[in-house]
Amino acid sequence: MALPLVISEGEPEILLIKREERFRDPWSGQMALPGGRMEAGDPDLMATAMRETREETGIELKEDGLLGILDDLSPMTPHLPPIYVRPFVFGLEERPRAQALEEVELALWVPVAEMTRSRVREEIEVRGFRLVVDGYRLGPHLVWGMTERILTPLLDMLGRVTGEP
Repeated sequence: MALPLVISEGEPEILLIKREERFRDPWSGQMALPGGRMEAGDPDLMATAMRETREETGIELKEDGLLGILDDLSPMTPHLPPIYVRPFVFGLEERPRAQALEEVELALWVPVAEMTRSRVREEIEVRGFRLVVDGYRLGPHLVWGMTERILTPLLDMLGRVTGEP
């Protein structure tokens, strides 16, 4: 999974996507970071993150833009497939145009400050179950689940660096 982060002179921004609605996809319609499954031609997980970002948003990430690798995560619910996600944080000098391509309904650059201000705890319904989740409310979109668990430590760290709450 890739976490593209614009780190130019202006305010830092993170790229989020909204996944297309797809039958039998447990993450269908959710806000997420670009990413997907490793394919036979991918030499490693970083190459997978870079390829998936290109296929989903048209953005070309470069190896020398890698800022760091976050801790591996997996879903907390037994109802989801047993997967592991490794987030790769890429720094970009300027914000490239993001397109909604394969399996993506929306590609959206979000200022880090807006993300930190939008933190919420909400009740949602998922496959007939009511849950109370931590997340980020961006207009009509809620970022929650594994994406929230990836973003929160990074946003906390960025807030300490920039002096934002």
